[in-house]
Amino acid sequence: MTVLILARCNDRLSATEWRGSRQASANYWLVGWVIAGAIVFASGGCKQSRDDAQAREVATRVRTEFLRAWTNYEKYAWGHDALKPLSKTPQDWYGQSLLMTPVDALDTLILMKLDDEAAKAKEVIVKNLSFDRDIYVKNFEITIRLLGGLLSSYQLTNDKRLLDLADDLGNRLLPIYNSPTGLPYVYVNLKTGQVRDSKTNPAETGTLLLEFGTLSKLTGKPVYYEKAKRALVETFKRRSSIGLVGSTINAETGAWMDADSHVSGGIDSYYEYLWKCWLLFGDKDCHEMWQASIPAINKYLADEVRGELWYGHADMNTGRRTASQYGALDAFLPALLASSGDVARARRLQDSSFKMWNMHGIEPEIIDYKTMQIVHNEYHLRPEIVESTYYLYHFTRDPQYRKMGEKIFEDFVKYCRVDAGYAALKDVVTKEKRDEMESFVLAETFKYFYLVVAPPNTLGFDKVVFNTEAHPLKRTD
Repeated sequence: MTVLILARCNDRLSATEWRGSRQASANYWLVGWVIAGAIVFASGGCKQSRDDAQAREVATRVRTEFLRAWTNYEKYAWGHDALKPLSKTPQDWYGQSLLMTPVDALDTLILMKLDDEAAKAKEVIVKNLSFDRDIYVKNFEITIRLLGGLLSSYQLTNDKRLLDLADDLGNRLLPIYNSPTGLPYVYVNLKTGQVRDSKTNPAETGTLLLEFGTLSKLTGKPVYYEKAKRALVETFKRRSSIGLVGSTINAETGAWMDADSHVSGGIDSYYEYLWKCWLLFGDKDCHEMWQASIPAINKYLADEVRGELWYGHADMNTGRRTASQYGALDAFLPALLASSGDVARARRLQDSSFKMWNMHGIEPEIIDYKTMQIVHNEYHLRPEIVESTYYLYHFTRDPQYRKMGEKIFEDFVKYCRVDAGYAALKDVVTKEKRDEMESFVLAETFKYFYLVVAPPNTLGFDKVVFNTEAHPLKRTD
């Protein structure tokens, strides 16, 4: 008889005492392979166990640091839009608070199971948030942060007061679509419905359907979906003959004002929503628009340098390369590529993003990827590289992405942590700080840090679609 005793799974695995007769030794090869297989299998299990234990430890630290930032917001800026962490003073975007940070951060509080803090945040929102304000607000930011946050938190809590607030906000935002083209204006007065600023961009015209569409589904009011979808379609219809869009467009005339094409700020989330509106709503038009757009992105904007994959700038009409710039905002693209099935390209681009991060221990806002020189040296605590790390870990289960997320988190804490939360950097080289901690740090950056290392059942990934502010929106019929 042969007995194989395996030690408990830790840093060592031993096989001891093989007792048997000459007949047992005749079966040496067979038993040896069984033992070897068992050891390899158990070793893999040990490694997995250690990886999971490490991930749990990092998740606890992320949660602790998030809570620290949130508690300082409560202490120094409660009831206001944001905390300025160096001066320890509040900041309101439009001179009066729209509770930007509580609304933006509520679903993160819920996902991290910070129940007391979530309850307090929800209470201040439902008691104090009013959109009956004689102020002009930027539709894009209000839609992705406030409308998206209210809808996500409603779906997580079933508190209808949050949906009522979302419906009221959506109704007050509708006048932005009253242009001759259906492309939205940039600003709207929440009280009067007056609009202004027709000079806009594809991100601001095309990053609305996830939120307005979800509002339609939940309220039964089709007008929200119809208006936002028309804006998306009208943007797509104005692409060039080679399939690219430009940087600036006039909402009243539909004419392009800047032919620079790229995947950075001002265009980025337009492409994101073409794909995600197909995922969330099963809208075949969105799928067709995505299928028509991604080949042009990969043909004219992708760039091979030193064997690395980057995405730069090109003229929307000719495809001529105009700049070799890539930055913190562009780093969302690996997530989108992975989500849409192009994991190989996503991996390569993520490697480039991580190289940019490691140049100075924190990513700069923009670099020239041909020279690897900084173009804009600030860091705004942006989430995009963490978002892509999370998506790649989800789709590949490759542990390198958890390690990557941990490295980015360690650097984030090392260079941006201050007494009253987290501060952006004026300069990633000198690490000089700036008095800024926007609400998206709590809505997105910390959420993605957490999800990279959190247990897989923390969020039903396949049942939600994240808006561009990391608010998970559930699929609805």
